[in-house]
Amino acid sequence: MGRLDGKVAFITGAARGQGRSHAIRMAEEGADIIAVDICEEIETVPYELGTWEELEETAAAVEGLGRRVVIDRADVRDRAALEDVAARGAAELGGISAAVTNAGVWSTAPFVELDDQKYHEVIDVQMHGTFNTCKAVVPLMIEQEKGGSIVIISSTAGLKGYYNQAHYNMAKHAVIGLMRTLCNELAPHFIRVNSIHPSSVITRMIDNPAIRSAFFPEVENPTQEEMAESVASYNALPIPWIEPVDVSNAVVYLTSDESRYVTGVRLPIDAGFMENV
Repeated sequence: MGRLDGKVAFITGAARGQGRSHAIRMAEEGADIIAVDICEEIETVPYELGTWEELEETAAAVEGLGRRVVIDRADVRDRAALEDVAARGAAELGGISAAVTNAGVWSTAPFVELDDQKYHEVIDVQMHGTFNTCKAVVPLMIEQEKGGSIVIISSTAGLKGYYNQAHYNMAKHAVIGLMRTLCNELAPHFIRVNSIHPSSVITRMIDNPAIRSAFFPEVENPTQEEMAESVASYNALPIPWIEPVDVSNAVVYLTSDESRYVTGVRLPIDAGFMENV
């Protein structure tokens, strides 16, 4: 018996990184998966985004675990696209009992140099994309009358402010407001809503030249090892970053019946970052 037997999970940003990890861990515990990703680049994002081929690899990994999966291209900024995939996936797999609003992008600039395009592309994916995902799945969950669980992937940037990423910090704080509101509004339907706040997770968003240069502007082409040494000093536990599966394990808990009375929680998965003095 898996911890998520009989559940169907809708996951955004699932082509690779955290999204793929969530899909695989949830499938390992018995869930069927609806997985979407934009599968194209966004101009101001300084690293490559997931591809259709990578989303197919996610699907193959889920199917290799004996679970059913529906995949499609969907930009979380496009609510109609999300609603279409959610409805088709729910019809094929038998509803939606969990949603993980995982899609996110990062870019950097000092506030006075932050241009409108860079600002809007992060805000629209991180904040409006989370809102759109919830709008796509919540009516289906209510109609089913079986409850459900929504997990919003925020960040430690939703709990404090980092330099040179006002737009990212704003978006990650904003989705906490959405979580708190939905926690109350959806409680009568037994739909639980929580947020997870990872610190640095070793995915393409962290492991790329642009973010290393942002951490070390005085160093030409800083290495991953140089960044790891610096980042580790921010955490209470002596590690530089966490693995995607560490976040996925929390997702499994929050979408399982083990957390049936847990709602409105902001859960840091951060190696003690928020408490490190």
